[in-house]
Formats: sequence, C-alpha cells, structure tokens
Amino acid sequence: MKRINKVKYFSLILLLALGMGAKATAMAADTGAIAEADKPEAWTPPPPPPDEFDWIQLTSGEWLKGELKVLYDDSIEFDSDNLGLLSIDWADIKQVRGHATFSVHAEGRERVVGNLQVVDERVMVVAGEEVTEIDRKDVISIAHGAPKEKNYWSAKFSLGLNISEGNNNKRDLNLNLNTKRRTANSRFITDYLGYYSESLGIKTDDNHRLRSTYDIFKTRRFFWRPMLAEYFRDPFQNISYQFTLGAGAGYQLIDTSKTEWSVSGGPAFKYTKFQNVEQGENSSESTPALWLGTNYDHELNSKMDLILGYSTITGNQASGGYTHHAIATLETELLSWLDFDTSFIWDHIQNPTAGSDGVVPEKDDFRFIIGLGLDY
Repeated sequence: MKRINKVKYFSLILLLALGMGAKATAMAADTGAIAEADKPEAWTPPPPPPDEFDWIQLTSGEWLKGELKVLYDDSIEFDSDNLGLLSIDWADIKQVRGHATFSVHAEGRERVVGNLQVVDERVMVVAGEEVTEIDRKDVISIAHGAPKEKNYWSAKFSLGLNISEGNNNKRDLNLNLNTKRRTANSRFITDYLGYYSESLGIKTDDNHRLRSTYDIFKTRRFFWRPMLAEYFRDPFQNISYQFTLGAGAGYQLIDTSKTEWSVSGGPAFKYTKFQNVEQGENSSESTPALWLGTNYDHELNSKMDLILGYSTITGNQASGGYTHHAIATLETELLSWLDFDTSFIWDHIQNPTAGSDGVVPEKDDFRFIIGLGLDY
C-alpha cells in the first residue's frame, strides 16, 4: 500500500515538472517572437530622387550618395559632398543606383547608354523600355553621361630645372610629357623625354626621345599594335637623329585597380643618321630590327606609384646592335593635380659608332632626375 502511494507521489511530481517545462518553453518562444517583432528592420536608402544623387553600397553594407564620375582600371571615382572625390575599388562595391545617363562598355559588345543599376554581379543599363544586362566581370569602363571626346584623354607634364650662377654658370633642364587617349578598345600614347645641359657656355647634354604607340584591344588583355614610331636624338652618342617604325602585339599580364603589367614586341625598321663619322664610313645606316618592351605600374599606397618601363631595339651592328632604354619613376602625390617625381634612366648602345675624331662614345648613359608633374 505504501509502495503504491510512493508511485503515485513520484508520478505526480513528474507530471508537474513536465507541465512546467512545457509552459516555460512556450513562454520562451512567445518572448522570442515578441523580441523578433520588436527588432527594427535594417535601414535601406530611399530610391534616388531624379536629377539629384547617385548611390553606391559597399560590400561592408555602407551607403554613399554623390556623383559617380567614372569606372576605369577596376576603380570607381565617386564625388561625395562631404567626403570629396573618392577612389573605390570596383570589387568593394555591392550596388550602384545611378540617377542620370551613363555610358557602359563591356568586353565583346558595343557601348550602351542609359540609366545604370548594379546589383551584385549584374549590371543593368536601362534606356526607355530596353534593358541591357551585362555580367559584372565583363565591364571595362563606365562614364558619366554620353561619350565625349575629352573624356578619352589624359596628360601629364613634368619639369625639372637647375640654374647655377657664379664660379660655375650651369643650366640643366629636363622635360617629360605624356599624353594618352584611351577608349574601351583602343589606346594611343605619346611620350616625350628630353634633357638639355650646358656648363660655362658649353653644351654638355642634348638628348631627346619622342615615342608614339597605338594599340587595338581584341580582348580585355590581348592587343594588336599596328603602329610604333620613335624619334631619338643625342649628338653626344653620335646620333644626329634616328627613326624607328614598327608593329606587333602585346598582352596585359596583370590588370587590376592597383597593378598593371604589359609586355609587347614585334618587327621594326630603324634608320640612323650619325652626327659625324670617320673618313670612309657610312654617314647613315638602316636595318630591319626587332623591338620588345614591358611596362609596369604599381600603386604602393594612396599617395605613391612605382612606374617601370623597359624597351629594346635590336638591329645590325653598324646601327648599334642591341640598344635599350630603361626608366624607373617614383611618383608622389602632393595635391590631386600635382606630383613630385624622381626618375632613374639608363640608356645603352651595344656598339656605338666612332665620330670623325675616332673617339667612340660610351656605351651607357645614366641619369637621375627630379621634377614636379602636373596631371590632367
């Protein structure tokens, strides 16, 4: 009898415990539901007002409003009223809501113009009722507004000057000019690099190099170079003037927002007019040649860029044999339009031609120059 009472007693306790547990579970569920209902929804910006702002969302979830200027080299320039002009990696952007007209160029298709919307990996260009959808990875460039010729051009002008008076009257001048016209599928570049020096009224340096190239991109990385043209002059290397014309192809080994590296090469023709020669020697020389080149541009940080260039032309021995021009430049941004540049330059001629006095010029010329550069 006592055993039965004990069983009933423990059974009653078990039922009460189960009931209290179920009630606690239900109360916890109700509390969670209430907390979830009371939790504020994640904020999202309103649709961009007409003719007012562009919106971009970063992968961190942050939103910025302002004006999207351009996408080029996998970097977006975005003008914010409070933060100023920003440069943001394309990979760090999750969404774009454009309010005005944009022109978009992607690999393998014609340029399209319209309202711009970017969501994750989809880029949509809306023109009236027509919607063009592009894979994000194929986008090469985005520009604000319809295409304009001035948007294709950029230029940089660098000048270095040293003037000494007194016991040693000296003048040193170096000038570097770079102009570039680039569309989504072509690139035209002209570079000029010159030095002039005199000491006590005697000329000690007179070196000039003008080079133009035109590239047509068949894919995002591979390009044809139907035109390479170079003019070179340096009387101290016994070269009155020298012309090189060539063609070829190239490839972008690296093409990111921080680093560009390309290689190129092809056949060429080189003509050299010497300043003076020994009696009985030819005063000029022409030769078929092979040219090779590489260019490397790396952003060290937000203020400094390292730029390396190396080009060679190989012809017959009478025209100099193997020659090269190498330049390493460190650009330091002082202002958005002003740079402080330091450059090291190495010019080499394998087989210099002796002058009329029989003196053979040195094979190597080295220069270290500094200057201020203006960007456009």
